[in-house]
Amino acid sequence: MDMTDEQWAVIAPYLVEKPRLRYGKVDGRGRPRVAARAVWNGILWILRTGAPWHDLPDRYPPYQTCHRRMQEYSRAGTYKRVLIALAEDLQERGGLDLSETFIDGTFAPAKKGGGTWVLPAGAKARRSWQWQTALVFLSPSAQKVLRRMK
Repeated sequence: MDMTDEQWAVIAPYLVEKPRLRYGKVDGRGRPRVAARAVWNGILWILRTGAPWHDLPDRYPPYQTCHRRMQEYSRAGTYKRVLIALAEDLQERGGLDLSETFIDGTFAPAKKGGGTWVLPAGAKARRSWQWQTALVFLSPSAQKVLRRMK
């Protein structure tokens, strides 16, 4: 699903086509740049499907072009500007209420405390069959059964 004309009108000003310059003047050499809208649709297809770049369908520009342009947009901060523009547009249309918002960061471990999310080094040894067998005999329910067997 590609962007509609209405959606494109909101973000098009942030995806300005840059002419190739030489000594401050347009030199007109090299291949002309692929249209930003086609590249943007290709990037969105990759992000939406999670497919590898080389699986980009033929209806979009070459995957190398889309990937290179995605890197350019990332370095230039274009994604942030586009996201802000989309949020402002949504707010103007009444679809976004900023009076009731919150940020939940519980999914991200702290950098210094991130080690607690990793299993201890000895944890792998406890998965052995010997450990699993010992757990059966050490469990409280097994203790009751073993007492009766004496």
